[in-house]
Amino acid sequence: MKQPNHPTLAYILKGYPRISETFISNEILLLEQRGFKMHLFPMRKPRENFTHDSVKKIQAAVDYLPTELSLDFVKLIIPNLLLVAAQPKRYFSALKLALDRYRQNRKIATIKHLFQAGYMVWYHLRKDPSIVHLHGHFAHSPTSVTMFASQLSGLPFSFTAHAKDIYTSDPEKLREKIGRADFVITCTLHNKAYLESLIKTEFTAVHCVYHGIDLSLFHNQQQQITARPPYQIFTIARLTPKKGLPTIYRALRILKDKGIDFHHTLIGDGDDREQILALIDQLELSDYCTWLGTQNHTQVLDRFRQSHLFVLGCEIAKNGDRDGIPNVLVESLAMGVPAVSTNVSAIPEILIHEESGLTVPPRDPDALAAAMSRLLQDEQLRRKVIEQGRALVHEKFDNTMLIKAMVDIFRTGNSKLSEQPLVSGTDG
Repeated sequence: MKQPNHPTLAYILKGYPRISETFISNEILLLEQRGFKMHLFPMRKPRENFTHDSVKKIQAAVDYLPTELSLDFVKLIIPNLLLVAAQPKRYFSALKLALDRYRQNRKIATIKHLFQAGYMVWYHLRKDPSIVHLHGHFAHSPTSVTMFASQLSGLPFSFTAHAKDIYTSDPEKLREKIGRADFVITCTLHNKAYLESLIKTEFTAVHCVYHGIDLSLFHNQQQQITARPPYQIFTIARLTPKKGLPTIYRALRILKDKGIDFHHTLIGDGDDREQILALIDQLELSDYCTWLGTQNHTQVLDRFRQSHLFVLGCEIAKNGDRDGIPNVLVESLAMGVPAVSTNVSAIPEILIHEESGLTVPPRDPDALAAAMSRLLQDEQLRRKVIEQGRALVHEKFDNTMLIKAMVDIFRTGNSKLSEQPLVSGTDG
């Protein structure tokens, strides 16, 4: 058993646990299994009333930060005033940074992030000297809190950047975070190239580590090489603009008009729910489509096993939000379900066109319908992309392999974390 004085890695999270962020809970669990002692500081409590089984195995301490500046003002301001008295130089340096950022963005959340950092430092980091490194997950608000906590505590920090948090952030603010961080991790080569383009010096390393999946969980002994109507088409997505769901349903209407017999199932929820459900009715697809809302892992796996095709219509939203590599595409290929999506962002890193899947331009229902039809009806193509898709996932997206890279990055980036021994037998 790990001793309490072992060096601890603190994760600052937007929310925990979240059904849509299984990759984060899996990462935490795998780091623990490789000997890391973890402490989690989520900024919000979970939105769902159930979690995946992997979350129940995590042993890390979890301390939620106060969420609302107005409701939690007294709770937030007291530890910050105490920090002013205890270490005025550090605090006023962090305050100056916060005020500079506020003057530029006029977002009161910037002040809240400073106060949340002060709360975390006073009540937790000062009392737990085993915490030696801070890591923010997502480059926007969690990393803002992490950056301020680093200034207030003197601890080094790093962060993981994903997709929306990168492309909806002010490039100058993002550049500043990169410059202050000891290192940065991101989940696609596309993201890595963009982040490196922001760096003015070479002092901060940017590492690409794909989000892996548990290949022992996502496997299917009975891939459906031959698909027969009614074709079972599957989508998992948050109901938000960047997922391109209207394009999917317009493509499905084209398939219907061509006399192709299918049934489409959508798993997920989001702010655009009413708009999407109304569109299904407008396109007269109600008898061809089912919406199941949010589902757990067991239900998702069952649906994968019943499906002939997985489809996503990813696009760049008006605010710049976009996907990196949606984890569901990796899961689909691992399950032997061929996938079609768009060529947005890093999706071609998982769906290599004509090899591990098919990609089409975003917002093009005709092209999407044609690609869907091919993957449903061309048995030779199906066999090829099923085989090559599974091979690609096993080669590049195995989380037991990728966690080794993550371990190496943390140990190299912070020598104190390298003092913590690996759990026996986990280093292969």
